[in-house]
Amino acid sequence: MTDKAPAPPMHKPLRWLWLAAAVIVLDLVTKYAASAWLSYARPVEVLPFFNLTLLHNTGAAFSFLAGHPGWQRWFFAAIAIGASIGLTIWMRRLKAHEVLLAPSLALIIGGALGNLYDRLVHGYVVDFLSFHAAGWYFPAFNVADIGITLGAAGLIIESIRDARR
Repeated sequence: MTDKAPAPPMHKPLRWLWLAAAVIVLDLVTKYAASAWLSYARPVEVLPFFNLTLLHNTGAAFSFLAGHPGWQRWFFAAIAIGASIGLTIWMRRLKAHEVLLAPSLALIIGGALGNLYDRLVHGYVVDFLSFHAAGWYFPAFNVADIGITLGAAGLIIESIRDARR
């Protein structure tokens, strides 16, 4: 039985936080533009399967808990803050071979903080990207949600790669 040496730490993993900042800036700029240029709940067709539709979501993904009286605003804000802190600590501890984890974690952090801003300032998250086909509409989303989704996909890919190691 041979003992493996522990993997060396990643060199400056927090340097990836620039990606989180980029997601936040792009998210806030696009939400500002959507709020300024679109009328609430009035779709603007961009492509036959894609509309820009300004919506306000007081819940989480797919409007989960949106119908409640307001406690969910603080609940989801607390989750975003806790997740961002936890993911930043995780990022700080990455090993050199975990190359996809750093940008993935940064994307999730950026998305969580972009939506957190909306929750704290507006009491809802601004969504405006709406895809549809054959009368079926996917729930509207925003750039922060794209960051979270891409980051989650990166985590899944990295976990599959890690399982093969």
